[in-house]
Amino acid sequence: MTQATQAVQETQRGIRYRILIVEDDADIRELIRYNLTQEGFIVEEAIDGAQALERVKRRVPDLMVLDLMLPGMPGLEICRTMRNSHDTAHLPILIVTAKGTEVDKVLGLEMGADDYVVKPFSPRELIARVKALLRRANALTEPESGGVFEKGRLKMDFGTYQVFVEGKRKDLALREFELLKFFVQHPMRVYAREQLLDMVWGRDTFVEPRTVDVHVRRLRQHIERDDSNPELILTVRSVGYRFNPEALG
Repeated sequence: MTQATQAVQETQRGIRYRILIVEDDADIRELIRYNLTQEGFIVEEAIDGAQALERVKRRVPDLMVLDLMLPGMPGLEICRTMRNSHDTAHLPILIVTAKGTEVDKVLGLEMGADDYVVKPFSPRELIARVKALLRRANALTEPESGGVFEKGRLKMDFGTYQVFVEGKRKDLALREFELLKFFVQHPMRVYAREQLLDMVWGRDTFVEPRTVDVHVRRLRQHIERDDSNPELILTVRSVGYRFNPEALG
């Protein structure tokens, strides 16, 4: 039985979401575990990168809560590894870190994380972010999310969460896919960063407008012929971004 088949069967039986916590601090790990368990999640734990990869290899979780400062393999490397594997390219990743500078947050998002919280954090905030990520990840598999966008060199299948550029499959992170889906469904109109946060990330998230810039940059690397001279996702100075499907050819 494949993991995908197993996951479908478990969903039909009402089995709860499975969260993997990757954190070397026992007290913080226990705090996260306790609060997630209280909310009805099934929780697995790993204290370092090696354990995390072993757990994921055995069974891909529904979401990963990932510390950045880990012994051995750092959290950013784990995040990169997840995104470079077909099986985990779309795994929602919530970074939990004591490194709260803008540079650190941007680095985490650049590596493919979907969201972040900074230590010390409120358990309620962490739970809210976990639930928001799971809602959005689950929404991508709902029947009403089906349909296909195909124009020129770009093809998106909203039902299977697949993106192809010039016939080659691109493994986009969850938020990258959602952002591109929003762009192709709302072409030519200019959207401010704050509007994109509300419409793509949702009003129950807490990320900063700079997050949009990071994801746009990553998207351009996937879909533009030359991401340093974009033709599809255009920057509108002092306003935001607009999507130009005419450049698809």
